[in-house]
Parts: sequence; structure tokens; C-alpha cells
Amino acid sequence: MDDGLRVNDRWVVPAGELRERFSRSSGPGGQGVNTTDSRVELSFDLAASPGLSTTLRARALERLAGRLVDGVLTVVASEHRAQLANREAARERMAALLREAVAPPPPPRRPTRPSRGAKERRLADKKRQAQRKRDRRVDGD
Repeated sequence: MDDGLRVNDRWVVPAGELRERFSRSSGPGGQGVNTTDSRVELSFDLAASPGLSTTLRARALERLAGRLVDGVLTVVASEHRAQLANREAARERMAALLREAVAPPPPPRRPTRPSRGAKERRLADKKRQAQRKRDRRVDGD
């Protein structure tokens, strides 16, 4: 756990930039849940991180804007009984969030038009539906 957080093959967040806080967790654990600090809060100051280029930082800040508090990304893990398992879960979640945030945007969609066959099928279905509704009508004669 002493090493940094590997986000992708090119970016590793140094361990010195990660902050961990431990507190008591709700959930499974019986009597031990009242005495052990197994809940983990993992924080990373994304806005002030020197290990990230300005373009990637801007992209990540934009994509994670709803999750950031003063530029700090915080992830909480408390689903496991053991503190070590919660630390690993929090690190995995943080890495996944950062990986998605710095991923390049998808290529733009090329606009397409429906084929002639698709247009004909759509019109034939419309005519069939209209005829069905016409057949259901009760004439006023």
C-alpha cells in the first residue's frame, strides 16, 4: 500500500498526494463494529496535483465537477469488515473514477440517413396501422 495509485499505464498518483481517514463503519461486524475503524475515506486533491498535465486536469475537473469539493475528490468504502479490504476497495474506486475522467472523448458521431428500404418499411407499417384503425371504426350509417 506504500506505492502510489495506478490509474492507467501512464499515470500513477503518488502516495503522498492521497489522504486516508478511518472511522467507525456501520454494517456487518457484530460487536466489533463499535470498536474498529474500518470505514475508509480516500481523498485526492485533483485541482492541485502536479503530476497531471493541464489538459487532463481540465478534462477531469469538468467531468468530476459534481463529485468535487474545492477540487478534492473523496471516495468512501465501508462495505467490508476489514479495514484493509476497505482500503483496497476505495483505491480501486478512486482509480476507476480517475481513469474515466481522463479518458479521451469518444469520436464524434457521423450523421447518417435512413436507407430507402428503411423508409419504405416505415411507410408500409404506417399504412398497415392506419388500415387496421380504419377497419375498427364503426360507420355512422
